[in-house]
Amino acid sequence: MIEIVRERMRSACSRSGRKIESVLLLAASKTRSIEDIEKLHALGQNSFGENYVQEAIGKIEKLHDKKIDWHFIGTLQSNKAKYIPGNFSLFHGLDSLRLAQKINAASLAKGLKSSALIEVNLGGQLSKGGVSPFDVPYLLESMNSLSHIQIQGLMCIPDPESQMRDPRRNFAKLRMLLEQMNNSSSYKQKLTTLSMGMTLDFEEAILEGATIIRIGTALFGERISDK
Repeated sequence: MIEIVRERMRSACSRSGRKIESVLLLAASKTRSIEDIEKLHALGQNSFGENYVQEAIGKIEKLHDKKIDWHFIGTLQSNKAKYIPGNFSLFHGLDSLRLAQKINAASLAKGLKSSALIEVNLGGQLSKGGVSPFDVPYLLESMNSLSHIQIQGLMCIPDPESQMRDPRRNFAKLRMLLEQMNNSSSYKQKLTTLSMGMTLDFEEAILEGATIIRIGTALFGERISDK
């Protein structure tokens, strides 16, 4: 399965004039077993994304000798912000200043720096988390005073219905928003990361500039059960 995904990545990168090395393949391993992760890791996959804190910490502890690059890609309650520094190289779901402050404080206490992406709710779906595109510049400006959390870029999980109608539209909107933020100098450093695209639409995401794609089913197969 992983070779098929890599070939699709190569094709999409070629079509967009990019090198495959410019896109990180992140294996979405929520609810997947230790054995499943080990099998994929043995095939050269090193970056894995988890959605549930306790499940993730258990996997990190059991697989600590594998030197895996762990990302947190789920919704995070502020009382669990302490788990980000030291466990995850990148947090994909930052959606409030309060949560950023919690992660910053936890990172400071541990003498570490954390990296995060702002989650953008492009369609204003009530069922989805994330920040309105209009609020992104204000959130970024507020981040400038936080010394132990760095914003690397933006991420989104588009509404499935809008993706079916035009799979590239939302990805283009996120890319343009990132470009606008860089042009406005809202944040102290350049934003370089776009986390967007999953099993059904990652090729379209690559064509629109994704630097991280989050793939579950295409790598692991269908889930037998979910939480």
